[in-house]
Amino acid sequence: MSPPNTLRLPAPAKLNLFLHVTGRRDDGYHTLESLLVPIDRGDHVTLSERSDSAVVRERGVVEVTASDDLAVRAARLVQRNCGIERGVGIDIDKRIPVGGGLGGGSSDAATVLLGLNRMWQLGLSRRALIEMGLELGADVPFFIFGEPAFARGIGEALEAVSLPPTWFLVVAPPVRVATAAIFAAPELTHNGASAKMAVFSEGYGRNDLQAVAVSRFPEIAACLDVLSRETAGAAPIGMSGSGSCVFAAFSAEAAALQALSSMVRAGRAGFVARALNHHPLRRFAAP
Repeated sequence: MSPPNTLRLPAPAKLNLFLHVTGRRDDGYHTLESLLVPIDRGDHVTLSERSDSAVVRERGVVEVTASDDLAVRAARLVQRNCGIERGVGIDIDKRIPVGGGLGGGSSDAATVLLGLNRMWQLGLSRRALIEMGLELGADVPFFIFGEPAFARGIGEALEAVSLPPTWFLVVAPPVRVATAAIFAAPELTHNGASAKMAVFSEGYGRNDLQAVAVSRFPEIAACLDVLSRETAGAAPIGMSGSGSCVFAAFSAEAAALQALSSMVRAGRAGFVARALNHHPLRRFAAP
């Protein structure tokens, strides 16, 4: 009996180098501007074709039910939109901190869309996959887009940007932040200043969600304070997405690793990751 068709695929995390909340639509969605960067740290997603038509999550985030898991929903969306009667097992080796603002669930979903496009030889274009991904969440299109991007709207209007080689020290406070709760905060600014052009200097911009997250989770504020002291102003720092992870950006890996050592001595967990110019599965979508 031949082994099932299996793909083991990367699902990289992302960082928001800035995030401006510029408005709120009538449907309740917030309009944003953000500089999004994929990094070489992420989950591993294994897709195993089944002999039936079921979508089965074999491993994932325990606190999220299989029916609510974006990766499972992505597979079922492909089945429904493409008339596919084949099934797939989904195993997610979680390495991206949950509730950390690094886009783990969205990245897993994007990897499932891209992986099934290859596994089932669907030949879907990047645009078609992006439109499908937007049904799952605002960050999913970015991972399918596949390169650093300036995002507008609710995250679906993406413009590629070029970044110099950059390494990030990412620190993960031991708290999980619910994105919906941060956006629902009554004190959140809904009309932040907008960027005038998609050309950004180092350290440009702000995160309009940071003040809300810090007020609710003192551990985020503590990590930002330690990061600021340990880098002594030598690197731009900020919070990614709605939190809880914070980061510092460096032009050299050695400087990022040195800062990580200082953070570890200060009792903070973290990792160093490099910005990716392209998503590792970018070729899994047709041009």
